Amino acid sequence: MATNKYISMSVIKRLPRYYRFLSNLKDDGISRISSKELSNRMGLTASQIRQDLNCFGGFGQQGYGYNVETLYEEIGKILGVDQGFKMILVGAGNLGRAIATHMSFQSRGFELIGIFDKNQAIAGEMIKNIPIRSINVLDDFCKENLPVVAALCIPSSESEEIVDQLVALGIKGFWNFTHFDILAKYPDVAVENVHLSDSIMTLSYQVMNTA
Repeated sequence: MATNKYISMSVIKRLPRYYRFLSNLKDDGISRISSKELSNRMGLTASQIRQDLNCFGGFGQQGYGYNVETLYEEIGKILGVDQGFKMILVGAGNLGRAIATHMSFQSRGFELIGIFDKNQAIAGEMIKNIPIRSINVLDDFCKENLPVVAALCIPSSESEEIVDQLVALGIKGFWNFTHFDILAKYPDVAVENVHLSDSIMTLSYQVMNTA
């Protein structure tokens, strides 16, 4: 499998979509598919699909197309869904609880091992068999358990201090639901920003401009 650290982020962001569509094809009992057939299902061009997959070695055979099971497994490896990266979640309010409760972390490459909040009143409550811990024990927990990824579901005003603390503790990636610009301060960590307000405003634009 050929990889290149300079692969466009736009290509990387399409990989989970390929993975999802291939999972559906597997569930439907489809064992092989051409780039043209896949393009019709995904709303991409066949050329775009071939270019994307060629960034990682191709995987297709001329005249045969793609083996669905093999391509699904290979994209899973590229995405690291088999890695089980240790992850913590900071902020057990409504959003944090919803994410911890409903997200299938394990099937997406992560193991949620800790949940933290500054509200002492909820310390000890359980979310999917994981106790909410006081933010005061964050240092000790990280030093003992060595998580590498953190999900941030806290107010932006509190984010910089927590991010400083987490980077010092060895966190290398952030699933960031705040509006704090982590990369501006720490350009060498991995960050995936999730701005729900931006997303719904984008939807507003699309609705407004739909004929």
